[in-house]
Amino acid sequence: MTLRKRLELNVYAPALVRDDGRTLAVVRGVELALPGLRLEWEIDNEGRPVEVPQREAWLAEAATRGKLPLLCNGDERYPVTISGLRRFASASAGGQPQFQVHAKLPLDAPVITAATTVLEAVTEGVRAYSGQATPDDAAVDIAYQIAPTLEGPPAPRRGLPALKLFQHIRSPEIPYYLGWLNYWSAAAARAIGFPDPARDTEWLSRARRTASGGWIVQLTEAPLDLDDPAHLDALKRAYERFPEIGGRRVP
Repeated sequence: MTLRKRLELNVYAPALVRDDGRTLAVVRGVELALPGLRLEWEIDNEGRPVEVPQREAWLAEAATRGKLPLLCNGDERYPVTISGLRRFASASAGGQPQFQVHAKLPLDAPVITAATTVLEAVTEGVRAYSGQATPDDAAVDIAYQIAPTLEGPPAPRRGLPALKLFQHIRSPEIPYYLGWLNYWSAAAARAIGFPDPARDTEWLSRARRTASGGWIVQLTEAPLDLDDPAHLDALKRAYERFPEIGGRRVP
């Protein structure tokens, strides 16, 4: 049986310090972006979906502990999951604790059509610094840009640039890496110098502004496939254009 491809979202935001409504906004936003989706189940110890009673209260209590416990749609044939965990200051840019939201969705036509709206719902709902959405096979290659080897530095595949570990990046506003769809808050966009009308025609042709003043920038029309030379070249061009991403610019 062929495994279904997945779209993975990773979003980085200021840490939760209390229930400020952000986790509920994220969950509701994803549901609105994908009509008919309900994220009202958790996973028990046997890996089975269990309906969550009083979801709002459940999310509010978990938020006071800095978490968004894993929620799913209860459909093992078409699984959609979302969760969020605290990233400690020692593992985050600028030495500031963060909150990371992670979601997985089937990479099919409805999700591809709604992907930008889903990413916007998550990033705006959690008031993110930055985030991205990428097919899982391309996400594996991107992980090699950051993961250290036994010999020390990362060994990226496909000629992609090596990126710094998150904790070695000077500011939380600097995006950690690029993906297929990229969210940059207004502060993150300023930090990387986007947009520059003279240099960013390509990116602006596939970009849209969010309600908070951030940007969602789509690198390729179709979901990122790094076996496609044109897609790999687009990703490399974006890294060349934005050397701040991944902490690569030498001060």
